[in-house]
Amino acid sequence: MDPVADMLTKIRNAQIVLHPMVSVSYSDLKYEVVKIFEKYGFIERIEKKGRKVKKTIDIYLKYQDKASVISGLKKISKPGQRIYSGFQTMFKIKKNSGILIVSTPKGLMSDVEARKQKLGGEIICEIW
Repeated sequence: MDPVADMLTKIRNAQIVLHPMVSVSYSDLKYEVVKIFEKYGFIERIEKKGRKVKKTIDIYLKYQDKASVISGLKKISKPGQRIYSGFQTMFKIKKNSGILIVSTPKGLMSDVEARKQKLGGEIICEIW
């Protein structure tokens, strides 16, 4: 039902067994989310592959000393319960060690960028 939640679960499962790469079906939303993960150094790199219906995103996971750089992934806003927040009331992640992905009127961005631009929106997920 929820493609972003499925992608986060695939990433979580792949890092538990130390897979170097995970492949997920392509959507613009998922691609924007993993671009933000890459920007903040949670994954090594991403690649778009295929055409039209068979398009995929290859996500290369990052490890340090056989431990994943990603400590946790959590879907916040769900199809049955959307979570919205203004920039003043957006909660912080565990001692500033992670980020929130926020869907704002100006597109997807991290909570840090949303606060700087004074934008609120739907909180998609958190990563730390």
